[in-house]
Amino acid sequence: MSEHTSSFSIKNWSQDDQPREKLRDKGRTVLSDAELVAILIGSGSREESAVDLSKRILASVDNNLNALGKLSIKQLMAFKGIGEAKAITIAAALELGRRRRDESNSGLKKIQSSRSVFEVMQPILGELPHEEFWILYLNNSNKILVKNQLSKGGITGTLVDVRLVLKKALEVGATALVLCHNHPSGTLKPSRADKEITQKLRTASSSLDIKVLDHLIITEKDYLSFADEGLL
Repeated sequence: MSEHTSSFSIKNWSQDDQPREKLRDKGRTVLSDAELVAILIGSGSREESAVDLSKRILASVDNNLNALGKLSIKQLMAFKGIGEAKAITIAAALELGRRRRDESNSGLKKIQSSRSVFEVMQPILGELPHEEFWILYLNNSNKILVKNQLSKGGITGTLVDVRLVLKKALEVGATALVLCHNHPSGTLKPSRADKEITQKLRTASSSLDIKVLDHLIITEKDYLSFADEGLL
């Protein structure tokens, strides 16, 4: 291998430019997103270093890691220097990051506002290409006992089995519910079906002294709270 060809391999860079050594010696937090992606792919091509290639990939998604995580293997492989193995490595790393973020929000997290619901549910719902309807079951301290997916796909009143919702609430000892679903389109306007489902569950739950505290519509970056908007 010629000197020119090998010069773009990470191990041949100057010490300051080697992201692996930088992470080892200075800690993971000092690395840029591009340097972290460069560690995943290991090497670039003859024309550009792994960091430059990573910068180019990130620039294509406006340096948004959530958007990067949505790229398919085929889309990643469209970049010169990214073969199937490197594309799969990037996809796997970003999926682990998404799951880690989800896990950090699990457990008995206290719901103090609509924002805290969004922080819990955005990693689950915010990036999905389809609609899902979830219910958070809370105890009397407003801590999450269970997160439960109620339906997947388009939301209509027929997909909501009120009996199953209340059965689960009684099983876990919930005293309150928060309803959540996503709008992949990005719109935050509640539909007629959204309002009908909310009222249907509120009426049924009240007979068991279980409150529906809120219903959130979630998109990738924002949310609408029925409670905040006076829609409950």
